[in-house]
Amino acid sequence: MSRFFADLTPLRVSQAYRRLWLGNALAAIGAQLTLVAVSLEVYALTQSSLYVGLVGLFALVPLVVAGLYGGAVADVYDRRKVALVSGFFLWLSICGIAAHAWMDVENVWLLYGLVALHSAAQGVNQPTRSAIIPALVGHKLLPAANALNMMTFNFAMMGGPLLAGVLVATVGYAWTYSIDVVAYLAALWALFRLPPLPPQKDETDGAGPQQHRVGVRSVVEGLVFLRTRKNVRMTFLMDFAAMILAMPRALLPAIGALLVGGGELTVGILLGALAAGSFLTGVFSGPLMRIHRHGAAVTWAVAAWGGCIAGFGAVVWLASGEPVPPDGSLTWWVWPAALLLLLAGVSDAVAMIFRQTILQSATPDHLRGRLQGVFIVVVAGGPRLGELVSGSAAAAVGESLTAVAGGTLCILTVFVLARRFPGFLRYDSRNPTP
Repeated sequence: MSRFFADLTPLRVSQAYRRLWLGNALAAIGAQLTLVAVSLEVYALTQSSLYVGLVGLFALVPLVVAGLYGGAVADVYDRRKVALVSGFFLWLSICGIAAHAWMDVENVWLLYGLVALHSAAQGVNQPTRSAIIPALVGHKLLPAANALNMMTFNFAMMGGPLLAGVLVATVGYAWTYSIDVVAYLAALWALFRLPPLPPQKDETDGAGPQQHRVGVRSVVEGLVFLRTRKNVRMTFLMDFAAMILAMPRALLPAIGALLVGGGELTVGILLGALAAGSFLTGVFSGPLMRIHRHGAAVTWAVAAWGGCIAGFGAVVWLASGEPVPPDGSLTWWVWPAALLLLLAGVSDAVAMIFRQTILQSATPDHLRGRLQGVFIVVVAGGPRLGELVSGSAAAAVGESLTAVAGGTLCILTVFVLARRFPGFLRYDSRNPTP
């Protein structure tokens, strides 16, 4: 069945990975509960969308700083200990958010501080856990393991916000946060059961002698490696092409309200379509495991993402020629738009699986934590920068033209990058070259 469905071999052959995967799945759902509930609670306390937006700022800045520094920590110390300690502080921050709700403190600035602590701990924990996976499953099973990880993440992205809304409405904020407190214990238990995982000290990769200390110089060494290794660097450039030039998320509220109809319901359908495409890719990822030309797969997947976003913009442009129903009901244009975003989600997921696999396979073990830290920063910051770009462009030329132009620019950028670095198209997972 793995010829068509997700390859479960990593779960069968590695008990440690199986525990980690199950723990991370529960933690991902719990994290979505907390993320959505915090936004709802901040709005309930302030009645201001601006204050809700500040939640993202307080989460992003610590994640960027800790992601870069945390990767350096993971390249010096035992990764099991680093993941366990950072995971414990992450759990404590969730406990603090829950206590804030149980005690009816109602202090939005204290909530911001707890969110920042949670994000900082996550910035250390997440790249460390990603750097651990190759040691648990081996390089051959990395694509399958990454597909399984992505499947659980997108399942949490689809179901978590809906479940959070139901829980907040029925049992309140405190109980919703408390579910995350309990769920994250599974992730901590999985980390506790791991064997010692010290990073390998390999000084033969040409990046210079390994410094056995944590600091700015250690972070810079990771960035120097990224600058001098074309295939690894291309995974980031491709992601920037997709997320900065063709991220449609900021366009959706206006599209739902003014162009397609349906308002918030349309936004939910379109966002759900993106997440559903990624989730289905994980479920039916079996055929992807037979692909060895990972660089070519990333290139074509990112180009397909750009084509889907451009097509989505064209559908929105066609829909804008018809009046929006005054009662806020959906028009049939929602469904072709959702289909294109679902296909965009599929393309994004394919690119994500192979980009992550290239990064984990082609990076020497003693630098893997730092490169995973950069990866976390790019994944977190790229879409937000893309929202700023698309939102600004839409204010000038409109939502539909912004989507068409962004998708087209994404395709052109992919073509230019492929011509500039042709070796990336020849990248073969059987001989991972950074």
